[in-house]
Amino acid sequence: MFQPGLLKGKRILVTGGGTGLGREMTAKYLELGAEITICGRRREPLEKTAAELTAKHGGSVKCRTVDIRDAAAVDAMVQAIWEDGGPLTGLLNNAAGNFISRTQDLSSRGFDAIANTVLHGTFYTTHAVGKRWIAGGHKGSVISILVTWVHTGSPYVVPSAMSKAGLHVMTKSLAVEWARHGIRLNAIAPGPIPTEGAFSRLLPTDAMLKQREARIPAGRFGRPEELAELASFLVSDASDWMRGEIVTFDGGEWLRGAGEFNDLLDVPPEMLRK
Repeated sequence: MFQPGLLKGKRILVTGGGTGLGREMTAKYLELGAEITICGRRREPLEKTAAELTAKHGGSVKCRTVDIRDAAAVDAMVQAIWEDGGPLTGLLNNAAGNFISRTQDLSSRGFDAIANTVLHGTFYTTHAVGKRWIAGGHKGSVISILVTWVHTGSPYVVPSAMSKAGLHVMTKSLAVEWARHGIRLNAIAPGPIPTEGAFSRLLPTDAMLKQREARIPAGRFGRPEELAELASFLVSDASDWMRGEIVTFDGGEWLRGAGEFNDLLDVPPEMLRK
């Protein structure tokens, strides 16, 4: 399926596209023929990524600096994209933030730092793009990157869990409300996929890494290129009938945690036969 030209004619905005998994998905979109705009708060990593990816794959990667926590700035950025080449066809909501903290130790500023980016910023971007699609009669696809714990919540990352759960509901709500306009909304809930920034903050020791990997039934962490291929399918015309889906992509980790007797996987087989 992932043939050159699969995404030819697509114009896609990737928030947080300069680093980490956002960069990996941007690279795949570009390789498949899409025209990309990446945005973030710092111009240097955006321009570095754009230069490296276009040198490798060709095509076009444009950069926009914006703080997605600022609704007016987001709206102005999206308007500038429309004026510079026409309407987008896709939006990948990837920008996020997180840190580990006991909830009782959180300050209001710490909570807002996550919620304003993950929940508010993602809505601002989705709204700015979506209302222009509707006004212009254009079809479009929105993909948001969530987490597997939107279904369960998670201690020590409550601002992120709350915000990602809000995006879960946004995806399902707008998938119905905007379907009549030809606008699709879907999301991906990835399990642990190593990136330098996220893993160094959330799983900072070798022991924590090994413990987390051992919980995954597939026996390994995910690979960035696997996520990029899934994101490419969801933004392509091949997934046109998918609406409001949250695709769990975690090697079976979430299901293992949810099952009542899944811990028996760690019990020697001979003990289970007695």
